[in-house]
Amino acid sequence: MNLWESVLVALEGLAANKLRSALTMLGVIIGVFAVIAMLAIAEGTRVQMMSSIQSMGTDVVMIFSGGGRRGGGGGPARGGFGSTQSLTLDDAYAIADDCPSVLAVAPEAGANAQVKYRSQNTNTQVLGTTADYPGVRNYKVASGKFFSNSDVRSSSRVAVIGYDTATELFAQLTPVGKDIRINGSRFRVIGVLAQKGSQGGFGNPDDQILIPVTTAMNRLFGLENVRMISARATASDTLTQAQEEITRLLRKRHRLASGAEDDFRIMTQTEFMSFANEAATIFSVLLGGVAALSLLVGGIGIMNIMLVSVTERTREIGIRMALGARRRDILLQFLVESVVLSLAGGGIGVLLGLLLVAWTGAFAAETLGSTPVVSTVSIVLSFSFSAAVGIIFGVYPALKAARLDPIDALRYE
Repeated sequence: MNLWESVLVALEGLAANKLRSALTMLGVIIGVFAVIAMLAIAEGTRVQMMSSIQSMGTDVVMIFSGGGRRGGGGGPARGGFGSTQSLTLDDAYAIADDCPSVLAVAPEAGANAQVKYRSQNTNTQVLGTTADYPGVRNYKVASGKFFSNSDVRSSSRVAVIGYDTATELFAQLTPVGKDIRINGSRFRVIGVLAQKGSQGGFGNPDDQILIPVTTAMNRLFGLENVRMISARATASDTLTQAQEEITRLLRKRHRLASGAEDDFRIMTQTEFMSFANEAATIFSVLLGGVAALSLLVGGIGIMNIMLVSVTERTREIGIRMALGARRRDILLQFLVESVVLSLAGGGIGVLLGLLLVAWTGAFAAETLGSTPVVSTVSIVLSFSFSAAVGIIFGVYPALKAARLDPIDALRYE
């Protein structure tokens, strides 16, 4: 018996028990479906993160507090971002004034706060920065205007709000010119940012309020340090030079001894993308691993049903052997049945996964902040894995059938 004849016999056997075959495939269908959906979510998150980082531009560096080594009983240890508050507003001004390769600088300081307009209220991020923020971070003002350097110097109570924040507080009203209260303090809305879209793990730029950094630090939150400083280089090819200039300046300003670790950390777009790729890979492995467990459960279901099938068809196996069927023919027949079950289930699972991703794309974008993306790799991987499951879990039942004694099989009732 050749392979094609074995496939035909397997299909006839499966067709004779349609309901049982369908229920057997269900585990594989759910497993492949889950793999497709989970990997699509992970890939969509990765694409969104990459897009968010690239939207900052290739000539932007970000300076974070922390990153130095702190002594301890077990030796020095590197502190994480924000583990020490080392950056000040004067550091930002000094970078703008004394680093020739830096075009513009935008410090950031703030916290979450309760914001009210009449009966409407929301809790959102209130970020203090300077007039250069839109140019450094690629923001645009949809209506009104951004605050000026004069507003920063005078610690004015003015605010520019994100698109989502404006919608939540004002609905269909025009926000510009209205007064809002941030932690009980009154601010005049002078502008609304253009919609930018959620940035996945990097937050939602449409759900925030920007105010002058001096107002945030001195009049609203009582802060002494800024949490980070964004700086735009004069050009992409001066980015490395800008990093070096900033490093030298901050080490000098922070009076760090020669050989001492930096008490700040500078990151470029390349480093952010590397970090995001690593995080996305871990996320994909975790989600894929969870989904793959469903495939393993489906494989166990296939093996269980195939063992039952061998028992039910023992007399048929004995008759086929008596008519000249070889052990390898019996082995191939049951192994092909197992593989056909898993491949059929895999194909249906892939189709359902693609339909689900296409159907729920808009909903996922709204709830997860990213649109699921199905890659060819995930389809091939899940389909191949389903075939492997059919082979692996079909081997034992097939061997059991092939090893039956013909005489005992003919006597079986």
